[in-house]
Amino acid sequence: MMLKPFSIVSCLLLILSLHITVSASALDDKKEKQPIVITSESLTADNKNNLAIFEGSVVAKSEDITIYSDKMTVHSDPDGNNIIKLHAAGNVKVHKNETALFADDAIYFNDEEKIIFSGNPKAVQKGNVITGSEIIFYIEDERAIVQKSRVVLQNRKGLK
Repeated sequence: MMLKPFSIVSCLLLILSLHITVSASALDDKKEKQPIVITSESLTADNKNNLAIFEGSVVAKSEDITIYSDKMTVHSDPDGNNIIKLHAAGNVKVHKNETALFADDAIYFNDEEKIIFSGNPKAVQKGNVITGSEIIFYIEDERAIVQKSRVVLQNRKGLK
């Protein structure tokens, strides 16, 4: 399929818009958010629907969080300047500080700064492991809510 020159320019603008700093208006402390940089083997841009679909070895990096997946769909606002939602599918891994989360599927909601993990979700931190049917991770608070949880804690000192 051959792209028209205008479509190529539109695709490039969409890609560049993904690198623009995300709006800080939703944050109470007015701290400016850092850009999200996404790399993959291929990109399909759908400007009409404000979508970008990344496929193959996808890595989305911001200042302090990295998301890996097989496929990622990015939903942006009509202007293409702000990411509304990221949907990662297939072999999802998220790293933030000393926490790693794994799942088959994850959806990041920018306005709430949360990620919902489903499909065998697992969180690992300092050897402790949490699994469940769904894990909701609140990025800013580094807090999680786990449905149908199972927790394995490393008890290094033993019971007293």
